[in-house]
Amino acid sequence: MTHINVLFFQHFHHMPRKRLVQNLNDIFFCFFSLSIVVNKHKPWIETSYHGVITENMDTVMLDPPLVALDKDAPVPYAGEICAFKIHGQEAPFEAEVLNRTSGEGVLRARGPIDCEQQKEYTFIIQAYDCGASPSGANWKKSHKAVVHIQVDDVNEFSPVFREPLYHATVTEGKIYDSILQVEAWDQDCSPQYSQICNYEIVTQDTPFAIDRNGNIRNTERLSYDKQQHYKIMVTAYDCGQKRATESVSVHIDVKPVCKPGWQGWNKRVDYEPGTGSKQLFSKMHLDTCDGPLSSVRAMVELQTSHIGKGCDRETYSEKSLQKLCGAASGSTDLLPAPSASTNWTASLLTDNGRDSDLIFRFDGRQAANIPEWVVPQNLTDQFTIATWMKHGPSPGLRAEKETLLCNSDKTEMNRHHYSLYVHNCRLVFLLRRDFIQLDSFRPAEFHWRLEQVRSPQVTYEPYLVTDDWPIHPSEIDVQLTVGACWQGGEVTTPRFTQYFRGSLSGLTIRPGKIATQKVISCLQACKEGLDISSLESLGKGIKFHFNPAQSVLVMEADDLESINTAMTKVSYINSRQFPTPGLRKRHITTTDQCFGEDTCISIPDIKAMVMVLPPSEPRITIAGVERLVWPAAQLRAPVGVALFKDIHIISTVTKTDATFSIVRRPGVLELMHNLDYCDVLVIGEELEPEQESLEIHHSSLLGKHLDATNSTSGISIYGVDSMAHYEQAIRQVRYRNWKPGGLSERRFRLSCSELNGRYTSNEFNFEVRDCLHTGHVRSSEAVEHVNHMAVQSQFMRPVHHPLVVHTVNSDHISGTPPAATVVIVMCIATLVVIVVLGIYRIHTTHQDSSKEDGEGRKDPEMDWDNSNLNITVNPMEIAEEVREEEPEKEEDEDEEEDELAGELSSAESENSDEEEEASIQKGRVKGKLEWDPSTLPY
Repeated sequence: MTHINVLFFQHFHHMPRKRLVQNLNDIFFCFFSLSIVVNKHKPWIETSYHGVITENMDTVMLDPPLVALDKDAPVPYAGEICAFKIHGQEAPFEAEVLNRTSGEGVLRARGPIDCEQQKEYTFIIQAYDCGASPSGANWKKSHKAVVHIQVDDVNEFSPVFREPLYHATVTEGKIYDSILQVEAWDQDCSPQYSQICNYEIVTQDTPFAIDRNGNIRNTERLSYDKQQHYKIMVTAYDCGQKRATESVSVHIDVKPVCKPGWQGWNKRVDYEPGTGSKQLFSKMHLDTCDGPLSSVRAMVELQTSHIGKGCDRETYSEKSLQKLCGAASGSTDLLPAPSASTNWTASLLTDNGRDSDLIFRFDGRQAANIPEWVVPQNLTDQFTIATWMKHGPSPGLRAEKETLLCNSDKTEMNRHHYSLYVHNCRLVFLLRRDFIQLDSFRPAEFHWRLEQVRSPQVTYEPYLVTDDWPIHPSEIDVQLTVGACWQGGEVTTPRFTQYFRGSLSGLTIRPGKIATQKVISCLQACKEGLDISSLESLGKGIKFHFNPAQSVLVMEADDLESINTAMTKVSYINSRQFPTPGLRKRHITTTDQCFGEDTCISIPDIKAMVMVLPPSEPRITIAGVERLVWPAAQLRAPVGVALFKDIHIISTVTKTDATFSIVRRPGVLELMHNLDYCDVLVIGEELEPEQESLEIHHSSLLGKHLDATNSTSGISIYGVDSMAHYEQAIRQVRYRNWKPGGLSERRFRLSCSELNGRYTSNEFNFEVRDCLHTGHVRSSEAVEHVNHMAVQSQFMRPVHHPLVVHTVNSDHISGTPPAATVVIVMCIATLVVIVVLGIYRIHTTHQDSSKEDGEGRKDPEMDWDNSNLNITVNPMEIAEEVREEEPEKEEDEDEEEDELAGELSSAESENSDEEEEASIQKGRVKGKLEWDPSTLPY
């Protein structure tokens, strides 16, 4: 009010009084009106603003600028702008008035603005005037304006790769548009700085390039042989050209050109005998080169035709095998081992190196005539012909008949009564009946294809049968031949024709009986084959089946995973205790199908092998008493004398990690297995049937798989049976001589075999004497002996460890039964006169020495020499003891023999195989008291 008055007086100072009064009335009226409407208008601002702020800065650049207007201007306070206020979202901004009169303002950030946290802000702003007075009363605010602020980014971050390492595999020889793609990213918020605009390979001189999207390609064809692995470093740039702080490593492997086939298999797998089944393809898998498959079929074949009889079968003699398999007796072996009585096979070639199988090889020039006494006279209506056959190549364009077995006229004519031959890949059996049996047109030729007879577990009917007339009767003798057919008539010179080329084994003929399928399966059963471990783990997606011999396994699956799992379960097994060492071939054939197509990819066959390692082979040892003295009365007795009463047969093997039991010494194990024959042969002149015999009673073989044959040359016990049964049978072999007066000694040799001669024992020599012809040997004397000169067959490996030998009990060493004691005493008495002369000479020549010996020893009966383990006994003292104290004599002898047997057994256990001769010499002393003239002082 004061201010207005001042202005008023200044303005009207020079006016006339009348007019001044009139104007004053008007002025007061106007002044009154002005004081009522002094803050009439609200401030005015734009309806919206757009601003930009650079991150980490505080000033916002607004468009349009922040300016507020008020129509009350230039009225003080009412026309002035005092503030800008922000509403909403707790915006980190504040507005400041730069000029109250002009209404200019500025928008600032209250703190650092980070684009990566928030790129834009939107809020409301209003302008306020200063009111009607200095106190700000009656202020007015503008309308609400929208402010939209965008945060401007700064390139503060470098690109970073999403993976720490990249890896890819390429196939050689191909040019790829993209091998793999690397990717980097940037934390900046703006497209300019957050986007990756370029990639670069840092590594120099590499055959690779990279584009702006990170795709790596090869610039030239890669070679697996040249380089199999590449390592390159790659960096990235954002659009602000900021480079990645760390480059990334890219590994690229080069693989050979993909060829569908099995991967991860070993060409050779070693098999150790006695270890059960061995996996053949533990890590093998099928690679189809990403080709889609609907089914896979794999056939695994174990090829063992080069081994003996086609696989690892038992190699006992044919008779032994037939007995083991329960075949009927009465079969005739047409190809036996050559011997004095079976000499018709001596000229035939044998196929060596086949695990001791007795296999005869025919090269088109050999054949054998079977003696008449061997040939069955009548085949009857039912018969069985069995053989192992391996057919060789036939010469010429048109193959001729190749005869295995032929029964033809011996002279005059050329009629074939029956024959078995191969012709044009067929096996043919010819059977011409006699006219007296049949008088009509009857079946005579039966044809089988060779592929049919290769599976003997399956019985096939002949695919072709031809008829013929019976043969007219005649008085012409017939000839049975093997390996060819005998043509005795219609030619100038009788000769063999239709020679067979191949191998034969175990050719037998059995009239009157047909072998059962069970027997046939047993005879040809393989001890080795394919197997599947963990059948339950195969799952339902796999189908499989074996052939009867388990040499072929076929598996089918609908996917790769199933067939790969199944293949890892395929294994090889060999249940023989002593398998044939050597190679077994493996052959895998694979076929596949694609969806809606036939065979889509070709998978190569696999040819591999199983190496069966040599087994730890046994060493068969025969031990027992080597010399017995019998009185004539015992030799003449109806039962004779038991030669091998105390015989022991053991088998040992040297093996560091053996699984066998009964360990007797470190590294030496006693092994239980079968034997197939033991021979007791007469050494020297053969037995004289008129006065002596060597026999075994049939009852001794009952309950065992054993048979026996004997002759003047000895006894042969044969059949596959345990060593214990062989011991029992051999102990029953008895010798009888009902005219022993001219007998000084009779010597025998015992030897045994396992697996048809593959492993043979030592030759145990035994001697029996009549006490009347034994001047320097006590009656009933017995010497235990182990002959270490074992016959090593070509399959044996020398074992350099001590053998395990049973200690023979002294109760068993006595060679004289108690019933013959009186007879023995009488025999000894006859020796007294001869012995007295010798003793008299001893005492008269060295009387002083004898006295010292008598005083120094409590027992004058013995002269013990520690140097060579000989015992000298005064027979006269023994004779007196026999007459005076016969019961005590027997007890003393038992005690002495027990003591000596224990001492000598301990001494033998310390000897090595390098001291065999010394060991044998000491062994002969064990268990007896021997009269040794070399120790007598003459």
